[in-house]
Amino acid sequence: MTVYKAPQKEFAFILDELVGYDELSAMPGFEDASRDVIDAILPEAAKFFEDIVAPTNYTADSQGTRMSDGVVHTAPALDGVYQQMIEGGWCCLNGSTEYGGAGLPSVIDLAGQEMLQSANTALSLLPMLSRGVIHALNLYGSDEQKNTYLEKIITGVWSGTMNLTEPQAGTDLSAVQTKATANGDHYLVSGQKIYITWGDHALAENVIHLVLARIPGAPEGNNGISLFLVPKYLVNQDGSLGSANDVRAVGVEHKLGIHASPTCTMAFGDNGGAVGHLVGPENRGLMCMFAMMNNARLSVGHQGVAVGERAYQQAVAYASARVQGRVAGMQSGAPIIHHPDVKRMLMQMRALTEGGRALSFYAIAAEDRSSHHRSEQQRERGALWVEMLTPLVKGWCTEVSMEVASLGVQVHGGMGFVEETGAAQHMRDARILPIYEGTNGIQSLDFVGRKCLRDAGEGLSLMLAEMDHTIATLTSKSAAIQRLRKALEGSVKDCRAALASVLSNPDEAPAVAYSYLMLFGNAVSFWLLVVLAAAAQKRIDDGATDRFYSQKIATANFFASQILSRNQGFLQAIYDGSESLDMITSMDFL
Repeated sequence: MTVYKAPQKEFAFILDELVGYDELSAMPGFEDASRDVIDAILPEAAKFFEDIVAPTNYTADSQGTRMSDGVVHTAPALDGVYQQMIEGGWCCLNGSTEYGGAGLPSVIDLAGQEMLQSANTALSLLPMLSRGVIHALNLYGSDEQKNTYLEKIITGVWSGTMNLTEPQAGTDLSAVQTKATANGDHYLVSGQKIYITWGDHALAENVIHLVLARIPGAPEGNNGISLFLVPKYLVNQDGSLGSANDVRAVGVEHKLGIHASPTCTMAFGDNGGAVGHLVGPENRGLMCMFAMMNNARLSVGHQGVAVGERAYQQAVAYASARVQGRVAGMQSGAPIIHHPDVKRMLMQMRALTEGGRALSFYAIAAEDRSSHHRSEQQRERGALWVEMLTPLVKGWCTEVSMEVASLGVQVHGGMGFVEETGAAQHMRDARILPIYEGTNGIQSLDFVGRKCLRDAGEGLSLMLAEMDHTIATLTSKSAAIQRLRKALEGSVKDCRAALASVLSNPDEAPAVAYSYLMLFGNAVSFWLLVVLAAAAQKRIDDGATDRFYSQKIATANFFASQILSRNQGFLQAIYDGSESLDMITSMDFL
């Protein structure tokens, strides 16, 4: 296990060169979030997550969560840590100032999220789910609901959950059977939900559940589902906590990873009905819930980046200290970091992680613009980018996070397979991310369907035009930048070929969806790495001597050589369509 260090220089560079933070912070609502303010806040956040939270990761994973006598017990290593997060104001940096939040741009909150996610992935899920509740209430909650709940959730005093899945209804939410019966000014909710992350615990004073349920007489299927707010403890008129609601955890899952996060089975209404309040219109629960889910998808995608960063840092530390074998040109007993194949693995970890970080920050910056830019046209453009990039952030970033974490184990050799080193924990924690918030198969179908076929590729064509614009601006005489320019040209060509193939064969789209998403994920993340590499080259040309800048260029070139080259395989799979799948029937698996 190694000490975690927040990549503060990386955050600053991305804010300057990719996000355009000075322009973003000038938008309405962000006037008090100048770069000077951010430069003071982020180091304090880094200190907290490095010194207070990161040391709990291995111990809390080992301790796990348990349930006894109907009470969920979280890992003792977390005792007091979440309270310190609340006191420091680190739970939700982009919460509205109207409800006690700091009102910072979401890109700054994203940096805070990454530091927490790297420090302790399991704990990070607690405020992550609360963010989703905040997002849904901001969009669809009544004024009374906002005034009653938002401040407490934004500050972290209360936490939130998302209750979708039932034993008979996984991804297919049309099969939801939980009921909500009108009872005066509220509803009585009864049913059972499974896989509820941080569904019950004592770290927050109250747990606010958003629950999908059916009102009697509602239409069958997706059009008959409503969303309800069900608190663990009822809230009095003065905002104080009242009696316990009729909701309880009846079990916690024993999982492959994220052991310190209680994943609960929740029972509603065992004793007559849990008091719930309708959020949004009747029978429009999925619309409300998807706002929450899309917010969570972006957060889960960045969890992949964060787990990759922690795994990478640990692998570098181990490879720097582990002495074994001989390396040409060096005396015997060289650390393994000098071995070419170890260098390859470390570079692969770094390139994928930095590509994911660039992709995620770019998406969240677009989200900030979609809600705060003065120009309606720019707000609409930002919303379009968020819509297109969400399945890439969630799907691509979590796919490569598994690869990065697995490489981290490999760098450790046999010691990586031993739990005490901590490398295996990162691999176990990463494995849930492609499943969370809609599996990556669903993300792929969303990307090829809603983000491509629905508008005949218009949105993706605009994205490719932006990449063309970057190519046109790469006029540096640097040989490395010109290599990147050539690679980016080829990447855009492959994307257009994939787009044309899908548009001309829409019936094949489900069969090629995964390859399509991964091809675009590689291409878009590489494009953003090229933008950063060009900015780094400009700083070098202006006299900068920090190795950080030359490393940016080297990482982008490695990505072009070792990762972007995969797109030829993905493109061929897209051309082949369902041919190889159709050679075997589903019954042949049985």
